[in-house]
Amino acid sequence: MSDLKTVRVIAFPGAPNLPTFAAIEQGFFVEEGLNVEISLTPSSVAQAEKTAAGEFDIVFTAFDNVVAYGEGQGATTEGVNPDYVVLIGATQLELAIVTAPEVKTYEDLKGRSIALDALTTGFAFVLFEMMARSGLGRDDVTFAAVGATPQRWQSVKAGEHAATLTIEPFTSIARRSGFNVLDVSSNHFDSYQGGVIAARRAYAAENPEPVKALIRAYLKGLEWTLNPANREAGAALLQAKMPDIQPAAVPSIMASLLSPRSGLTPGAKILPEGMKAVLDLRSRYGSGNTPLTDISKYLDLSFYESVTGSK
Repeated sequence: MSDLKTVRVIAFPGAPNLPTFAAIEQGFFVEEGLNVEISLTPSSVAQAEKTAAGEFDIVFTAFDNVVAYGEGQGATTEGVNPDYVVLIGATQLELAIVTAPEVKTYEDLKGRSIALDALTTGFAFVLFEMMARSGLGRDDVTFAAVGATPQRWQSVKAGEHAATLTIEPFTSIARRSGFNVLDVSSNHFDSYQGGVIAARRAYAAENPEPVKALIRAYLKGLEWTLNPANREAGAALLQAKMPDIQPAAVPSIMASLLSPRSGLTPGAKILPEGMKAVLDLRSRYGSGNTPLTDISKYLDLSFYESVTGSK
């Protein structure tokens, strides 16, 4: 590995990491001269703090996290700025409201607590909007900052909280464990930019060739994942990397992941309308006073365009 350039990646746990796992297993990163070290974050706050401290180079995160820190609205201690910039898209994420077995309606959530990653993130805003459209006010429930999806799901499973937001594979795991899926974000949003691959601006500026190499390898991993011929191999790889997945849940997880409506975005393209939906929610639920409308300030697609020859 001594002749390989090490790139340190921090990502959230979840099925959308499958293209990265594939790129590692299939040797696509090594072919591009990279040794990719991937770490999983317990929360968006930890991810931002560690990235700001220079511990990581590339970040697989929610687009709203890029916007939040770019606007000084991040959930970390004041002054912590990971200086994220979006390189490519990743997912149109479908968020599910998973609830305790006895909670079958929004009305049943009144007086109960809901576990979130942090209270000022885009996924929290998605929940607020889904609640508002369904007649449940924010004052009707209480919220707790618990961390990333595995921790949140465990807190609901243990009876500590009545509901949380999940992504796959945790949505299918919860459903198969006897918990309810009250609603999904795709019922309310035609497009929502969920995950993106971002970098520290300084890292991208100083390391253009490794950034382009990483994008090339990721795109190969994505193409491998989306190829129907690799469906069984992809499912086996996901199970190997996420052993909590019950075999019976794998088909529904893969179906969601491979659907452009609820999972991976073909070609890792950004979703302009989905990004505008994120900005709209942050404008209404975030702490800023100015409406956010310009997605371009959070993007640097020059590396992607160089790799793909697209504009």
